[in-house]
Amino acid sequence: MGLFSFLKGKPKADLVQLMRDGAKLVDVRTKGEYSEGHAKGTSNVPLPEIPTKAKAWKKDEAIILCCRSGMRSGAAVSQLKQMGFTNVHNAGSWNKMQNLIQQK
Repeated sequence: MGLFSFLKGKPKADLVQLMRDGAKLVDVRTKGEYSEGHAKGTSNVPLPEIPTKAKAWKKDEAIILCCRSGMRSGAAVSQLKQMGFTNVHNAGSWNKMQNLIQQK
């Protein structure tokens, strides 16, 4: 461990391993965007619906989110953390999520 290792921050989660362990995969794009293409195995919960739908989710379960670019999924991660969720992760784009799923 180097002198400045603390600057790197918290290590990133192994999203592939979380998927293998049964993480919930959520695409936060609109229903129209989702219908045009999405990563296999994801469920569609548009960003505005996250606060309502998340009430039925367990606060400690692994949840991996994606969207078109990673911006909306990042916003969803922030919302979920504010709601007390402790194991939420931004995979970025749905194409990146699809690549991760293929590694599973």
